[in-house]
Amino acid sequence: MHGNITFTMIKPDAVKAGNSGLILDQILKNGFQIKAMRLVHLTKHQAEEFYAIHSERPFYKDLVEFMSSGPVVAAILEKTNAVEAYRVLIGATNPEQASEGTIRKRFATSIQQNAVHGSDADETAIQESNFFFSFFDRV
Repeated sequence: MHGNITFTMIKPDAVKAGNSGLILDQILKNGFQIKAMRLVHLTKHQAEEFYAIHSERPFYKDLVEFMSSGPVVAAILEKTNAVEAYRVLIGATNPEQASEGTIRKRFATSIQQNAVHGSDADETAIQESNFFFSFFDRV
């Protein structure tokens, strides 16, 4: 399955705006299968742990606050070359630079409130999936 899964998280801004269903619909219409999904409200500690790789960056504290500000939809997606295909679908981190038709162009409001998270590598997809879903949670 290596190479054929990725992890996504619909961020608090998009959940609060009621865009989860529209985002999931766009994901499905682009040939991804949802292998696992859950709605969860991250604690501050969980957000710190998930984004620990960014702990030295100036935006880390704001990112943790934002990601623990409301519920998120976490999901494992499957498709051939999933990480690369999903990165194309979500678009650039900055929605102003995202291509038309991408999730971030359509739903993001800023660089931080950019609607969705997507894994950046196969290894990251596995780590991030394991953060939210144990082996027994997966189908």
